Amino acid sequence: MATLYQNKGHWLLTVHHKGRRLTRSLQTKDKKVAKQLKPYVESELLLELTGLKKATSQVAFPVLTDKFLKADKKRAKKTQELYEYVLKSYNSGKPLPINPNSRAIFVRTINACWNWGLKQGLVSEAHKLNEDTRGEARQRVFTKSELNSMFNEIQNEHFNSFVKFAYFTGARSGEIRNIQPQNLTDGSLVAFGKTGRRIIKISTQASTIIANQTSLWCYSKDYVCHHFKKEVRRLGIKDARFHDLRRTFGLNLIKQGM
Repeated sequence: MATLYQNKGHWLLTVHHKGRRLTRSLQTKDKKVAKQLKPYVESELLLELTGLKKATSQVAFPVLTDKFLKADKKRAKKTQELYEYVLKSYNSGKPLPINPNSRAIFVRTINACWNWGLKQGLVSEAHKLNEDTRGEARQRVFTKSELNSMFNEIQNEHFNSFVKFAYFTGARSGEIRNIQPQNLTDGSLVAFGKTGRRIIKISTQASTIIANQTSLWCYSKDYVCHHFKKEVRRLGIKDARFHDLRRTFGLNLIKQGM
């Protein structure tokens, strides 16, 4: 007989067998996660109660996460910060985020930690979360009115031209934040970004923007993200991200039959 219950917000599982009882914390305050973990932990406890398996010597998940976070010294700073935030939140017993994309990031991170522990021989079984790891594809595009508002009312002229150039080329932020003059050729830009090297066609509008620049842009990723959000909030444009410019560019090309 197995009983799932809460104690001070955390979910625990107790298994009874022939007068003996074992209890184990499921290390979560999320009922859905607890139900997913229940069959795995229940089978382990039954094996221990029947003597078919010695009590596992695998490390507790909080200890595993600490080792996981310290293991890879070459991990990107932003990735490390994300892992630390997710695993700290999960170990504190907080429920997984409701937002599908945020929840998927949490699930991927937690499962990656379990997989690492399994490969390192620190755990005998990975209690991974059986949930969506992809999230929902973002579909946000800007209306003509929103584009005109940005193009006409973003006050910093240098950043204004950057926003326009991003839209009229359909380029990713990382491909144009730090353009080198030698990468600009007649009618095209040799860009280096997420997919490596690629050639971006420079439209008439984009060529005019470049021609009117006294200096090319040299922005960090954080600056573009934060400054863009600040501007669109001021303009009353909701749920806007810089990458939505690229998606809007692509949609408008399709509408034009290209």
